[in-house]
Amino acid sequence: MIEVKNVYKSFGKELVLTDISVTFDQGITNLIIGRSGSGKTVLMKAIVGLHGIDTGAIYFDGRDFISMSEYKKQELRKEMGMLFQGSALFDSLTVQENIIFPLEMYTNMTYEEKLERVNSCLKMVELENVNQLYPAELSGGMKKRVGIARAIVQSPKYLFCDEPNSGLDPMTALVIDNLISKITHELNITTIINTHDMNSVMEIGEKVVFIHEGFKCWEGTRNEILNSDDKYLNDFVFASNLAKKIKNLK
Repeated sequence: MIEVKNVYKSFGKELVLTDISVTFDQGITNLIIGRSGSGKTVLMKAIVGLHGIDTGAIYFDGRDFISMSEYKKQELRKEMGMLFQGSALFDSLTVQENIIFPLEMYTNMTYEEKLERVNSCLKMVELENVNQLYPAELSGGMKKRVGIARAIVQSPKYLFCDEPNSGLDPMTALVIDNLISKITHELNITTIINTHDMNSVMEIGEKVVFIHEGFKCWEGTRNEILNSDDKYLNDFVFASNLAKKIKNLK
């Protein structure tokens, strides 16, 4: 579980996050949604420590991340897995070398143990026997799967996904959504997904947090979204005529 309490963040004179308080629960998919520039990416980066905050607190299972020493923060980051928007694979490394990279940096496992872990993660993302391929030989969806395998190779307690469906066709995006959801439940981890894809929200949004202009305007489940009376949320969710028609049919 990750708790964010009364977080403020500014860049210069511009206040980007205002009094954000939210709890991200373990074992479910927690989604942060909002328009571009709403502050959702800044919030995620603040949680993982890529952005410092002005005031407030962030707790990882009761551990105060903000007041930790830099050494303890580095140790805590070993419990985090990151799936980046562009997958962020090393082009010059094979799939196996990409996934094994965190294990070589942060563990003392033998090579055999590392290889067993790599193969286990590839099996989990339903992508076996691609160890010696390079990123250039993979489709967009395959790259995302490799990115997920690398993110979970150290058995993280916390998984952060930044726009995991960016650049994917709808069918492949659905596969990635369901894969992240499956891994979240099987490993019982705290997963936070930053997205503006309403298909993802309606498919796997067990808890949804809506950020608007730096404020947390709404939170709830995917089933509660369609019945919300929050104007800003409705403007975001029902931006298309098709979505409006779906709501009117309910």
